[in-house]
Amino acid sequence: MIEFRIKLLEQAEKDFYSYVSHIHSQYGMPITALKHYEELSAVINSLKTNPERYPIRENLSLQQYGNNIRRVNYKKMTIIYSIDGFVVYVHRVVAASMVID
Repeated sequence: MIEFRIKLLEQAEKDFYSYVSHIHSQYGMPITALKHYEELSAVINSLKTNPERYPIRENLSLQQYGNNIRRVNYKKMTIIYSIDGFVVYVHRVVAASMVID
């Protein structure tokens, strides 16, 4: 089985830590923040195997990230990514409500 490499782009990394930090500081829930960190990391890392399992999206709201954009959801968050060769590029981690189908 082929294993893909995961590359979090700068904005995705900022999104990820902003999301977890918001839960920790804004809501005062450090244990929940840690749980979300671990689970969101697991979803992203699951893209190492068979990232093509999620379909290519053609939403207007996703076109800004280029061609062949895919998404996977975690709770109320959406992970926006693309595949190039054997690398999965994670572009953003945003609220699912920001992605218009």
